Amino acid sequence: MGATSSGPGPAPAPVRPPQILGFVAKGSFGTILKVLDCGREKVCAVKVVPKVEVLRRDTLKQCKEEVSIQRQVRHPFVHGLGDSWQGQRHLFIMCTYCSTGDLHALWRTAGCLAEATVRLFAAELVLVLVYLHDLGIMHRDVKMENILLDERGHLKLTDFGLSRYLQWGERAHTICGTLQYMAPEVLSGGPYSHAADWWSLGVLLFALASGEFPVAPAGDHVAMLERVKQSSYETPPEFSPELSRLLAELLCHNPLYRLRYLHHFQGHPFFRGVAFDADLLQKEPVVVAVAPRPPEQPPPDPATFADFDYDLAASPDRPWPG
Repeated sequence: MGATSSGPGPAPAPVRPPQILGFVAKGSFGTILKVLDCGREKVCAVKVVPKVEVLRRDTLKQCKEEVSIQRQVRHPFVHGLGDSWQGQRHLFIMCTYCSTGDLHALWRTAGCLAEATVRLFAAELVLVLVYLHDLGIMHRDVKMENILLDERGHLKLTDFGLSRYLQWGERAHTICGTLQYMAPEVLSGGPYSHAADWWSLGVLLFALASGEFPVAPAGDHVAMLERVKQSSYETPPEFSPELSRLLAELLCHNPLYRLRYLHHFQGHPFFRGVAFDADLLQKEPVVVAVAPRPPEQPPPDPATFADFDYDLAASPDRPWPG
């Protein structure tokens, strides 16, 4: 990846290699590690993707697109990319480290969130998705696990591993994402467009406000599609009429009629009084307790990362960034 970068040339390797502080998570495409950049004394998160897995899944183009997208986007509610490079056996994607975990962990602890908090989180995600779509970027995996929390409880959308550039009028056909969040047109194999991200947002907001998903998970996309088709997506009676209306307009089976443009949300009754301005939203207090991440587990088998220090400290194609 680093060899294709159009940015400045490789930075000199640090005096000391980075220190692995712990294991954060295991994703479908790689392992997330917490590391210390000893040269800058800065804690970072590094996604480690085995090249053999990239070749097995034929996802090299997707990996490059992930890095290309994250290098392009600059938004207060997007998880920032630090750098990316490759070693002999792994690809590395470095990001800032969020010590307070993700939205899914918060949701599991809280059960459900007050509408005021749902409104704030929804406004932040609306700004992010509008920003991405204006750049022609479709995220394709909007879900709680891919939304990190900063130290004040505000959101950071992350994991662009399934994202792709999609020009207006262009359509995608790949069935990808997370089943419970996938729009019906994605589950059926397309054609679909950016509107599928708004369906995913509707599922996410429904779960945040109610404590459960609108449709139970199924074993595969065919069974999930049938459940989605049969569901009426009725909202619980405790939801306000404004929230129920918002969810109905996001969880609309016909993507042409889904909410999608910023002015749709700015004029929506659910967002009455909300300023769709990132700087102002970041100043709003988050009225739920944001707990630190549980202690990271050390890598279970140090031999798994036998070439890790070598790759990070002195990759032939992209040294550890200084």
